[in-house]
Amino acid sequence: MSLRLYFHPLSSFCQKVLVALYENGAPFEREVVDLMDPDGNAAFKKLWPIGKFPVLVDDARGKTVPESTTIIEYLDRHFPGPGRLIPADPDAAEETRFLDRFLDLYVHLPMQKIVTDRFRPAGSNDLFGVEQAKELLGTAYGILDERLAGREWANGAGFSMADCAAAAPLTFAEMQVPIGNHKTLAAYLTRLRSRPSFARTWKEAEPFLAMVPK
Repeated sequence: MSLRLYFHPLSSFCQKVLVALYENGAPFEREVVDLMDPDGNAAFKKLWPIGKFPVLVDDARGKTVPESTTIIEYLDRHFPGPGRLIPADPDAAEETRFLDRFLDLYVHLPMQKIVTDRFRPAGSNDLFGVEQAKELLGTAYGILDERLAGREWANGAGFSMADCAAAAPLTFAEMQVPIGNHKTLAAYLTRLRSRPSFARTWKEAEPFLAMVPK
C-alpha cells in the first residue's frame, strides 16, 4: 500500500480528503496525528514543518503532498475513481476549483475562527473577529444558496472536489451559525450528509465530536 494519510478524524480539512478517498476507493494507511502529544507533534513536523494536516505520502512515487486541495488533485490524477473529482470538461473544472476555494476561504476559515475562539482563555476572546466571521458565513450562505439553485451537486455536473470541500465545513458551520431560511443550501447539506463517503467520515469523527462547542 503506497498511500499514507496523516490526519485527525475531527479536522474538517482532513474530512475533506477522507471523503475524496472514500469516493475514489484508493487504499491507504491511516496515521492519526495528535498535535497535543510532544513526540507525535515533533515527528509530524519532521515530515511537514508547517505542522498542519492533512498530509498525504505516496511511498511508491516518493511524494509528500500537503494541503487538502492539492491532495485531492493528486488523487484524481494518480488514483482516479469511478467518478472524477475534477471534471474533464474545462468549464466544469473551473467551477469546481472556484467553489473549492470559496468554501475553504469563506466557510471553512470563518467556521474555524468561531470554534477556536471558544477555546481561548477567559478574557482573551476576539469578539470583533468572531462577529466578522459570523457575518462572512452569512454572506457565504447567501451566495451558495443562489449558486446551487437547480443543482444536485455543487458544480452542476456531478459529485466533485467542491462537494468534498463543502460537507464537513458546512456541517460544522451550521452548528455555529444556522443556515436558516436558505432552503436550497439546507437541502444540499442534507444530500451531503446522506452521501455514503461523508456519512462514513462523520461516523469516524463521532468519538471526538463532544470536543466541538455549540
